Amino acid sequence: MSSLNKTQTVIIDYGVGNIGSLISALDEIEMAYTLSGDPEVIEAATNIILPGVGAFTAAMDKLKQLDLVAVLKKKAETGTPIFGICLGMQLLFESSEENRLCAGLALIKGTVKQIPATVKIPHMGWNSLDFHLEDDILKNNAPNDYVYYVHSYYVDTEADNIVASSEYGVKIPGIVRQGNIIGMQFHPEKSSDVGLNLLRAFKELII
Repeated sequence: MSSLNKTQTVIIDYGVGNIGSLISALDEIEMAYTLSGDPEVIEAATNIILPGVGAFTAAMDKLKQLDLVAVLKKKAETGTPIFGICLGMQLLFESSEENRLCAGLALIKGTVKQIPATVKIPHMGWNSLDFHLEDDILKNNAPNDYVYYVHSYYVDTEADNIVASSEYGVKIPGIVRQGNIIGMQFHPEKSSDVGLNLLRAFKELII
């Protein structure tokens, strides 16, 4: 599905990460979307998905090159739902320690830090989710559902922002939310039926 739908969901295409599995998952739940890196298309969106894998600094550089930083901040301020996945979730925060201290989108307060070397890095594979807050994003899921992670950095943020977490050396915020801003550190699109149910919940939130 590649044309703008009634709710105008846009997946940001900024050359950072493989979005093929995300597109397949959205097709599976019959969620329409547009894939675009055009600021005008994103400006018209009523819902935004920000995917991403790789380095924080490289991703922020790409967003800047495409003139998307100001657009995303404006959309956040006006209440547009923005859903960050994996690195896309990390970009929602103020800064990252990766490579050098790099500023993020600052849509949620918090810093991205490296997972302690007391555990194997990267954190790769299935891990269970502990629920902390009641949230509609969890409506189709149950505590201790397993989701699929691939990352070496985690978000250090206030407890009020953490909807669900996993344990891996430290408390890893798995799902965060602050109003219209939602993030998932794991890959819902690679998390089997559990992930599809989370994506369905997002779809239901934006209809």
